[in-house]
Amino acid sequence: MIEVKNVSKYYGKVKAVDNISFNVDKGEIVGFLGPNGAGKTTTMRVLTGFLSATEGSIKIGDHDIVENPVEAKKMIGYLPENVPLYFEMNVTDYLGFFADIKGINKSEKSGHIRQIIGKVGLKKVADTIIGKLSKGFRQRVGIAQALIGEPDILILDEPTIGLDPNQIIEIRNLIKELGKEKTVILSSHILQEVSALCSRIIIISEGKVVAIDTKEDLMEKLEVGQRIKILTDSDHKKVANKMKEVKGVKHVDLVRKEGSLSEIMVSSEKEKDIRKDLSKMMITSGFNLLEQSKVTMSLEDVFIKLTGKN
Repeated sequence: MIEVKNVSKYYGKVKAVDNISFNVDKGEIVGFLGPNGAGKTTTMRVLTGFLSATEGSIKIGDHDIVENPVEAKKMIGYLPENVPLYFEMNVTDYLGFFADIKGINKSEKSGHIRQIIGKVGLKKVADTIIGKLSKGFRQRVGIAQALIGEPDILILDEPTIGLDPNQIIEIRNLIKELGKEKTVILSSHILQEVSALCSRIIIISEGKVVAIDTKEDLMEKLEVGQRIKILTDSDHKKVANKMKEVKGVKHVDLVRKEGSLSEIMVSSEKEKDIRKDLSKMMITSGFNLLEQSKVTMSLEDVFIKLTGKN
């Protein structure tokens, strides 16, 4: 559905996007991640034709976005980070305005708008002035305008920004439902959101794509060894010293101490399973092993490792 080849974007002498390439297949929900200033929003704007690329090419479906921009843009629904809402209009009139802009047939316009209002859960506020809506409903209105014309592709830039936890869950569930029939590119700072929704992740840093893969494969590739969490009420210094004697142990760190309880993180050498030897050492040394669990790499760990940002 989307093919990006060797795309760069300059602002004067500043290169905001640096020779990036990726594909997005039909029916995917793809997460687009990067630290502030990495080039995410610029890439989104180039994908939608809002900005033109300095170098490279973009195909939306079968349409080159430069050679056939009208047909390419018809395939895209775009929710920018700052949603272009007109606060003095009611929801139905606002969506009607966008339907006119997108050239929806007048005989189909009313039914089309009702269908989208129902799809995004706006029925009870359809006649409400947008300025009187909560932030969560305003985001729904923004997604509704992106759906006008039934585009095959949705590009959503920070769709849950500024929402409370309940609203975030509502919008996340809406995106999941839309992903059953649309191809979605989702940019978000909320890594939990990307982890929950996306089948594949693209990570960009300093204008360059540094990773494209599933969350699971990224974690597997970047995991250099096991991390084992040990909970004990024995003397943590004595436990740590004995742990360092276990073959394959690379690092031993005290994570937390609370009263008599100590939480210790043990890191192993690559491809070395130390769990059995650790538990055996604890038992034979007379230490109390209250808990032992493997700590898997999180998407946050992957992000920090690839971008070098905290």
